[in-house]
Amino acid sequence: MAGMLRSLRRRILTPDVAETKLAVRGFHVKDENSRELLEKIGEVFLTGYAYAVESRTAAEAEERLERIPERFRGFAYEGAGMGAAVLDCVTPGGLRRVRDLLNGRGSRHNYMIYIGVGWAMARLPKFLWPKSTGLDPLLLWLVHDGYGFHQAYFHTERYVHRQERETGFGWPAGQEAYAQRAIDQGIGRALWFVAGTDVEQVVTLIERFPEDRHADLYAGVGLASTYANGATDEELLELRHRAGPHFPRLAQGSAFAAEARIRAGLLVPHTGRATQILCGTTAEHASDVCLQTIPGSSSPGELPAYEIWRQRIADAFVSLGGVTP
Repeated sequence: MAGMLRSLRRRILTPDVAETKLAVRGFHVKDENSRELLEKIGEVFLTGYAYAVESRTAAEAEERLERIPERFRGFAYEGAGMGAAVLDCVTPGGLRRVRDLLNGRGSRHNYMIYIGVGWAMARLPKFLWPKSTGLDPLLLWLVHDGYGFHQAYFHTERYVHRQERETGFGWPAGQEAYAQRAIDQGIGRALWFVAGTDVEQVVTLIERFPEDRHADLYAGVGLASTYANGATDEELLELRHRAGPHFPRLAQGSAFAAEARIRAGLLVPHTGRATQILCGTTAEHASDVCLQTIPGSSSPGELPAYEIWRQRIADAFVSLGGVTP
């Protein structure tokens, strides 16, 4: 009976895989290979989501998640983060399932799980949102990143084509201004999907946004183009060139992607090729830069430690000479 209930829970709570098809979303199709890649990522995300909502424990979900091929496993953990957060938010006990994932083998995928929590919040009414106090104060901004990606992916007309901003987010309290910026970082990641990994399309979309949003959008693009890839070396060189003064943020996003893959043991050849072009160095060195620049807690009224971290990473690549016009 319990197994039947879990199976029913999966069918009720799991989004339809058809929603990830580029034709359904109305996204640009660059070529067949890129279409297949982006749709595979969406499919694997939902697979991870389903594993989380139908498994009895985090360990059971992890057993299945670990069978996903390396290139796509991080996306499965992102989906599992969303699934666990959805269940946690609609049942008593706080983020118990999310914590169980983070305390198990999912600890190597903590960035992706936090992003998945943001997906869950985008699907839930605000009165069900989790308390921010239960999350790592440095990484909680990845929740906003996940939220922004979801909104741009599923509400593309509003968030991408009309460039509307999220207002009244109010999570965590008193951080509305930076919440908008962190959401923009997720929107930037989504632009890589909306544009079908086509650099010309990506740049065109970014240029329609106000200039003061470009840096965060390019950071998101740098992360997506390195973690998901789907572009040739020549296309990444063009992306680097077109980013202009926002090269440092593009490199910062790319370095984040390298750190996420290396931390999870999921380094694949395209990651290193991307960081070599966008950061001017190897994936391993880009990851080291991220680890060496982690700040302590920031004081009230100052920029969040997460933004200080991002600035330090961007500045490091400028200092190294890896990111110059």
